Amino acid sequence: MNVILTDAPACGFEHVYVTVERIRVHRSETANGNDAGWHELVLENPQKVDLLSLSNGVFLTLGQKLLPAGRYEQIRLVLANNSGSGQLRNSIVPEGGSEQELATPSAAQSGYKVIGNFTVQPDTLVDLVLDFDACHSIVEKGNGGFALKPVVKATPLLVSGIIQGHVSPADAGARVYAERNGEVIKGTVADSSGRFILSPVIQSAGVGPYDVVIARNGDTTVIVRGVPVVAGSTTTISTVGQPFSLPSSTTQIVSGSVSPALTEASVAALQAASGGNYVIAGTNANLDTGVYSMSLPTAAPLVGNYSGSLPVILMADSLAAGGYSVRATTSLGASQATSVNVLSGDISNVNFLF
Repeated sequence: MNVILTDAPACGFEHVYVTVERIRVHRSETANGNDAGWHELVLENPQKVDLLSLSNGVFLTLGQKLLPAGRYEQIRLVLANNSGSGQLRNSIVPEGGSEQELATPSAAQSGYKVIGNFTVQPDTLVDLVLDFDACHSIVEKGNGGFALKPVVKATPLLVSGIIQGHVSPADAGARVYAERNGEVIKGTVADSSGRFILSPVIQSAGVGPYDVVIARNGDTTVIVRGVPVVAGSTTTISTVGQPFSLPSSTTQIVSGSVSPALTEASVAALQAASGGNYVIAGTNANLDTGVYSMSLPTAAPLVGNYSGSLPVILMADSLAAGGYSVRATTSLGASQATSVNVLSGDISNVNFLF
């Protein structure tokens, strides 16, 4: 296997550093860390990586490992501990702030479990991409510090393709998501020219096309439905000559708490527009207090259907303006949701009890 690292958007951070020591794989999904049968790719020199430099189709190769042919059901990412020498191996830099430690409980012992599996055929090379979602992996603690609760997905490049497009340069920095059935599958950030690349994305044959959601704080959301993905190919949904434009929108704050805080919950805002549910924004509840907050646009989203080589025609879905379903999901998979409408202003005390 050839292991490659990439990243999805990170919300509110200038840098997210992690130091990778090794990757472990096992054929059994239930194997414990000390069980026999693990295969390890050990990096000769632990690799300190700024995850935010790996967005928008940028990959970093970590190394290769010779494996017996077969199916591997468990993947673990092992990080180095922060040393006592003053040099942080795992850290974050908030926007406008200074570098501070990123706590990584259990990272150097059992490692972090990666979502996904893969098959190695005899005498072949599998390019395995570890997609590290920094935005949903960093949790604020009650004391103002931060901890890592990683969301990492594994995708073999052999069965994946690419979605690409452009927003106007004025909308650079927009978050772009490939979604299916109200779940984010892959995300990125539009670069300074407005270009975005979603890669890798599992091919849509047999599982259905994707919906692409483009969101930016203070702007109207754009939703492109029915985007197909073919393995080894690129699907283009807009061009530099005809980019998507995100009109400005007023925003309102939705806030509340998740109890108990130890559930390590993530919170997402989904908009019901033209027959689907689309994740517009997401955050993690505070690790110690359970408090969360999200800024959501009040404007009606602009919705259109993928049309091949023709430009996507976007129409405002006025019935969806300001309406959201706020969904809290614990680290064990339990989920609750409640409906809100932000047209009348900020909404507080949207609370969840598990």
